[in-house]
Amino acid sequence: MKWTNDRSDNVDDRRGSGGGGGMLVGGGLGTIIVAAIVFFLGGDPSAILNNSGSQQQTEQRDLTKEELNIREFVQMLTKENEQTWDKVFQENGIQFQPAKVVLFENGTQSGCGPAQSEMGPFYCPADQTIYMDMSFFNELQQKFGAKVGEFTVAYVLGHEYGHHIQTLLGTTQKVNQLRGRYSESEMNKVSVATELQADFYAGLWAKQTDNREKFLEPGDIQEAMSAAAAVGDDNIQKRGQGYVNQESFTHGSSAQREEWFMKGYNTGDIRQGDTFNALLR
Repeated sequence: MKWTNDRSDNVDDRRGSGGGGGMLVGGGLGTIIVAAIVFFLGGDPSAILNNSGSQQQTEQRDLTKEELNIREFVQMLTKENEQTWDKVFQENGIQFQPAKVVLFENGTQSGCGPAQSEMGPFYCPADQTIYMDMSFFNELQQKFGAKVGEFTVAYVLGHEYGHHIQTLLGTTQKVNQLRGRYSESEMNKVSVATELQADFYAGLWAKQTDNREKFLEPGDIQEAMSAAAAVGDDNIQKRGQGYVNQESFTHGSSAQREEWFMKGYNTGDIRQGDTFNALLR
């Protein structure tokens, strides 16, 4: 993908900050299991985030040239999300408020409680912030079989920004109101619809941003498809437990995640992203 000249001021880089965050100890869950539960979490993750042990302080250090380059890349992607979604919201008569993005290593504090790198990227509705440990992308390739490149990061950030859009539109709040009223199996279906809508929004963002910036290059969309397929519930379950249990899906199958990303990309129309009516009828 081509880099643009735009940069956002809403990126907080906490890597190398020493006491700014620590490694969480005593969670008791393996990386792949935690990722399967929490990866691309749509709702409020505080129930899982708060179930953590003590913190260890990390030593302060200077960021490497590569890490500084990653920061600049994320600042660019964040700005492109801000510009695209501000335009979409204006076209629909809605007030847009940008999300914040935090880069961290090992662990940090979020508005939803302590966060750790093993949890994968997530969005916290409480502080309207996306949390990303960039080391996750190594695991995405090594453990889940994704082809990782620059647009993989763009897809992941676009998906998490999609959860922010859901919060701005009131979708997140409506989903949270269903908790305790719906059965576990019903809430799983609601969760799938929530996650697939975030994939749709990521595709819509890619389309609308490319229309404005012409930033996509050959292979970029294929990278997004590879990442979407890698984090499908069926792929994660096969790799983690050796079999697939569709009733326990919370994020959608690989095919569904690819389908809804491409629907967002092909239509570029936010009105086409009603995954709830499409899946819950």
